[in-house]
Amino acid sequence: MHPEPARPVNDATFAALGNGVTLMKASFADHAFERHSHDCFAIGITTAGVQRFRCKGRQYDSQVGDLVLFNPDEDHDGSSGTADGFRYSIWYVPDAFVASCIAVDGARADGRYFATPCVTDRHMASAFAQISSSLLATPTESLRAETTMRAFLGSMLARHGERVPAVPTGAAAAARLAQVRDYIRTHFQRDITVADLAAVAGMSRTHLTRAFGAAYYTPPHVYLNSVRVAHARTLIRCGMPLAAVALECGFADQSHLTRRFKGCVGVTPSGWRAKLRAR
Repeated sequence: MHPEPARPVNDATFAALGNGVTLMKASFADHAFERHSHDCFAIGITTAGVQRFRCKGRQYDSQVGDLVLFNPDEDHDGSSGTADGFRYSIWYVPDAFVASCIAVDGARADGRYFATPCVTDRHMASAFAQISSSLLATPTESLRAETTMRAFLGSMLARHGERVPAVPTGAAAAARLAQVRDYIRTHFQRDITVADLAAVAGMSRTHLTRAFGAAYYTPPHVYLNSVRVAHARTLIRCGMPLAAVALECGFADQSHLTRRFKGCVGVTPSGWRAKLRAR
């Protein structure tokens, strides 16, 4: 792989690859992502510059050709590691599709997640780039697309995944935290407080915050914002006006939606909608 020419500018494009997978090709000169997470796997490569981010309490500098691997609900930020900006391509892959790639005899296997968010694997990085280009060129070949993506994801998890126990240590506490996560998904339109979540979990506010972060690698407020942004993207696709989207998703107003959406997705809601229409 070779570095892309010219200094990156702030831009991003999106394309559907099938099976719920979305490809984002992004270029940023000076944009900095705030802490956020995704409700899906995010798998990509850095194609120019240095992509710097913090995840799991560590800073990573993803160089050209490095793979970036985020598990669902794993919070991270992102910015350029140099003054020259950076580019990357990334797949957003539904958890259910990844799980089906490692199912055994039709039954779901224990959860398998990526062990580290930044790895150097030239073979798999090259495969990612080739598959992305091929699927963009032939978007109507559904069977081929699904077969190719399944093989790639299976290989990625075999090379860089770690198996997570089906039942976590402290099953009762894990069940209560799952109730908290479900509460956020159900009531994201409300102005949820830590006290609300602590009451659901039956824990103190301090214990709840620490336990949620340890279980899901993201603080409750970052998870809430990610749920809201994911819902906003769905409503924007359906053509709802942005001011209405903001209120429907629990944001104070459209400017609040714009700040949080750009911090998570990299472009404003209006810019994202325009790219969808153009596509």
